[in-house]
Amino acid sequence: MDNRQQQKNIRRTVTYCVMAVTGMVGLAFASVPLYDLFCRVTGYGGTPQVDLSGSGNTVKSNRVFTVQFDANTTNTLPWNFKPVQRQVELKIGEEKLAFYEAVNTSDKTITGTASFNVTPYKIAKYFSKVDCFCFTEQTLIPGEKVSMPVSFYIDGDILEDENVREVKTITLSYTFFPSEKETADVEKLTGDKEKIKG
Repeated sequence: MDNRQQQKNIRRTVTYCVMAVTGMVGLAFASVPLYDLFCRVTGYGGTPQVDLSGSGNTVKSNRVFTVQFDANTTNTLPWNFKPVQRQVELKIGEEKLAFYEAVNTSDKTITGTASFNVTPYKIAKYFSKVDCFCFTEQTLIPGEKVSMPVSFYIDGDILEDENVREVKTITLSYTFFPSEKETADVEKLTGDKEKIKG
């Protein structure tokens, strides 16, 4: 093999390697939004559906579910966060409104965002949110207490699914954590408090 052919093969190999690395980096950036989209469409991982129009709740049924509410915060968010009511009864197709409450216990203004899921996971594709505080970030000034609504219903398509016939109780769970821009400041604040305690 002559020197020119060898250089051509090396350039081709380097080009393929650069293309492969670029493709992998692109997939890494795309994987989070694609996974999120997949979860929202299928209900995988307990991700409820979003129906901002509220138009999907046309089927009515007397089948009743108990929806329980759960609230959590990460240890880097100095908020008290809890459901106002522990549970509600809900018929298929009936839209309900529930409230959560958050209090900023720090001396700083903090913006938080909430992740959410529904259990059992197999019910998530039938659990639709019409409106929710989790759709946007929440900013609380020091000591501020806010009431945050979530409006939801159970889609009538659930009546055709044999796999969820035994489900009578659904848990809607939220976890609040600092928004990305707040994370560094909150970690510093939390670290300073730990130093004072120590």
